[in-house]
Amino acid sequence: MRLSSVLALFRPALPLILGLSLGCSLSLLMVSWTQGDTDDSCGDELGNGRLFMGRGDAQRDSRDGAGEEDFQPRIIPYHKDPNKPHKKVLRTRYIHTELGIRERLLAGVLTSRATLNTLAVAVNRTIAHHFHRTFFFTGLRSPKVPHGMTVVAHGDDRPVWLMYETVRHLHRHYGSDYDWFLISQDDTYIQANRLTELVGHLSAGQDLYMGRAEEFIGGEEKARYCHGGYGYLLSRSLLARLQPHLDTCRNDILSVRPDEWLGRCIIDYLGLSCVEVHQEMTYRYFELGKNADPEREDSIQFKNAFTVHPISEPNLMYRLHKRFSQIELERTYQQIQHLQVQINNLSDLTPEGKAGVTWPIGINAPFKPKTRFEVINWEYFTEEHIYSCIDSSPKCEMRGADRADVNAVLEIAVERLNERYQPQLRFHKRRLLNGYRRFDPTRGMEYVLDLALEAYTQKGHSQVIAKRVNLLRPLSAVEIIPMPYVTEATRVQVILPVTAQDQDFVGNFLDMYVMNTLDTHDNVLLTFLFIYDPFDAQRVSQTDVFAGIKAMIGEVEKRYGDVKIPWISVKTEVPSQVKLMDIISKKHPVDTLFFLASVWTEVNADFLNRCRMNAISNWQIFFPIHFQEYSPAVMYRDQQPSAASSSFASESLRDGHFDRQVFDEACFYNADYMTARTKMAADILDNEELLESMDMYDIFVRYSGLHVFRAVEPALIQKYVRRACNPRFSEDIYHRCVLSNLEGLGSRSHLAMAIFEQEQANST
Repeated sequence: MRLSSVLALFRPALPLILGLSLGCSLSLLMVSWTQGDTDDSCGDELGNGRLFMGRGDAQRDSRDGAGEEDFQPRIIPYHKDPNKPHKKVLRTRYIHTELGIRERLLAGVLTSRATLNTLAVAVNRTIAHHFHRTFFFTGLRSPKVPHGMTVVAHGDDRPVWLMYETVRHLHRHYGSDYDWFLISQDDTYIQANRLTELVGHLSAGQDLYMGRAEEFIGGEEKARYCHGGYGYLLSRSLLARLQPHLDTCRNDILSVRPDEWLGRCIIDYLGLSCVEVHQEMTYRYFELGKNADPEREDSIQFKNAFTVHPISEPNLMYRLHKRFSQIELERTYQQIQHLQVQINNLSDLTPEGKAGVTWPIGINAPFKPKTRFEVINWEYFTEEHIYSCIDSSPKCEMRGADRADVNAVLEIAVERLNERYQPQLRFHKRRLLNGYRRFDPTRGMEYVLDLALEAYTQKGHSQVIAKRVNLLRPLSAVEIIPMPYVTEATRVQVILPVTAQDQDFVGNFLDMYVMNTLDTHDNVLLTFLFIYDPFDAQRVSQTDVFAGIKAMIGEVEKRYGDVKIPWISVKTEVPSQVKLMDIISKKHPVDTLFFLASVWTEVNADFLNRCRMNAISNWQIFFPIHFQEYSPAVMYRDQQPSAASSSFASESLRDGHFDRQVFDEACFYNADYMTARTKMAADILDNEELLESMDMYDIFVRYSGLHVFRAVEPALIQKYVRRACNPRFSEDIYHRCVLSNLEGLGSRSHLAMAIFEQEQANST
């Protein structure tokens, strides 16, 4: 059997696209296309993207005549008064503030003290990460507020009072920041993505009261209110018009149901009734029956619903969320399939024709290098080893994320083969013969697998065959992670611990500091921390081991009259980073940005700016990985580096490596350090030696609860030096120090050449 189409596979937990080489290329998402009209290409109204369209015979909301008119911009001419003095224009921090751009939707959930820790938590876990802001309004606050929820307590449990205070709170605090407001109950399941898409199709400038329309008690009048159990939308303009009448409604309208009270208030004072269809957009809902099973609900009304009510327990809320996630996933696959068919059909109209269609359809074509330097290398691997290692080793054991990645890819490949060929054939993996992978920045991670498979027929016959499988893990949509606002104007407080063994390197540090910060007037301060051992501390009155450094500091202060470089003297046998920072932290304000440096650090403006940007108070700690130059004795041996090579090395990273074993440099705020030390206090009582066994990196990882950012820093370059490893530190810190010295000697090629030359010299 020969297959000539190209196949693509998708899996919810592991989005992989797979193709097979069986003498020709093969695709698992192959869809036949019939020219001409078809009876029903997408029978479901969702298939044609009509999830939000109203019914053909639905009542159109044509009562708002203004809503059908086009928006006419109003031009405000600018006239400069020559008689008035010129004033500096203050610009806003963000462009959307200046342009008046608002967020689309805010969600407000009405809850109670009894259900705040049950149903409200379930609502928060299913919608909070989809909406920009979600608030929970209650009458009386629970003694324990769930973590990660914004709860507003109004102080009164009466339902109508809770509704009145909620609407007033939304208008007062967020009326100018959002276009739409969703009000629902905590016994309502909400499909957040669908509601967000719905408001994206509605005009924000109209007064709109939208939800499930219900008759008032008695049912005589035509006006309707929106049922609170299914949620309802209020536009920003409606909320602004309603605000002056809220107090009157609270005093004059008597009702037991809060949704009915709000509907009566809107009808009486604004003349608006609840609508289910507006501008051909329908607010869809579903009433869940008692003892209903979400897994068995298969009606179109259920599948297209934005909200489901009533929900009796949190477990039912999670089951509904799982069911709707499956529905959305199936629809996404249908849309992908439909788009691929369209792309394939339109390819006939392109200059390349069918030959121009890339595999998989809809994914960018592979990167085409223009020169040999742009060629992307393939990594060869087996199930046990990978032949492209970080340390340039020819072969290393596959472990961690790499092993999990390869195992998942193999599992998906066999699973998709069985889906494609069953029941005629069934495959079992015997072993991986060869594996290749590369990361293409234009499309994702590509894999080529040579598999030894045991194929079984329906009659029970089996045969071992070897097949090549092509897979692609495509790049998904880029997600922008919100980060707190930071600025490059923050003052950096540099802390430099110095021991008696390190003082020979202080002169170079001071020279670089003066040239890169004092001469450029950078917003940086420097503090020395002189560490005396007990013997030197006793002789400090007769012979100060740091007298030379203090003289250099005095010369710098004399040259720059407005500069003061303070120092602090400390006596200790074990210069633990934590003990030293305890002393420094008490002498500075909590908002101080520290840069903990070493005597081999060369401070420069580029790194200091990255220190300011990457260290974020109450959010992130920055531990840069500096670039360490290799030992000149190994690199050049008997030859001295030329002036040209020295100048080239100063302009780029050459003859060295990023030292991942050293954690001496760190950027962090004093407040974050004090918080971590407070959490650590209980453990110190049980183990007093804990301070000497941990460094700053361990402190922040274990006790801060913040994001610890560890990244290579090309602007932080250090000359080669053999560090003195203190055996009094913990075994882990001492081992990292020894490993840093060994890895810093030279690259594998330089070490091999040095050994080769030495063996040749010995043989002669």
